Amino acid sequence: MQPYNNQDREGPEKVDTTVRGKKKKMFNEPGIFLILTAVLIIAVVGDIRFHKIPNALTYPAMLAGIAWHGMVSGVEGVYFSLGGIGAGIALLIVFFLLGGMGAGDVKLMGAVGGFLGPDGVFAAVIFTALIGGVYALILLGRRGHLKDAVKRYSGMVRTFIATGKLIYAPAPGREKDLKLWYGIAIALGTTVSMGLKII
Repeated sequence: MQPYNNQDREGPEKVDTTVRGKKKKMFNEPGIFLILTAVLIIAVVGDIRFHKIPNALTYPAMLAGIAWHGMVSGVEGVYFSLGGIGAGIALLIVFFLLGGMGAGDVKLMGAVGGFLGPDGVFAAVIFTALIGGVYALILLGRRGHLKDAVKRYSGMVRTFIATGKLIYAPAPGREKDLKLWYGIAIALGTTVSMGLKII
């Protein structure tokens, strides 16, 4: 009879102790999805009703993300959450500076990063950008501003190719008056990214 070898054991008891495994565990906690979904719903309701995502929601949400990961994974979890907050804000801050979204939208993505971590918030930003782009095009088309917007952005691209400098062309007054609830795009993009992680 051969001696029992613990390394040959297979099954659900086997634990992934690698760094990747720990990050996956931190991301896949069911509580994260429940809390973050509640935050996103509140943000969407506030954005639609008041066209604003308040600090009273985003800052506590960031702290909740830090606290959650700190309790689950200790110091490593705190760093994981802080990295996600920083990444979420950094990825959207340029759009805020260019006038494409409000500060509340940027801080909401920071809160998302507090729960999902750097990799998770990067995926959320990608899906948010795709959904937000489609949303903006539909809105511009319905209001008859799509042609002007395409001309403006194509001019920016041509200038960048010719000079190597990205020169932002501000939208005319009628385009600026369009109400774009970007909190909806963030909520949908984050939900899609979380759903794909579950699958």
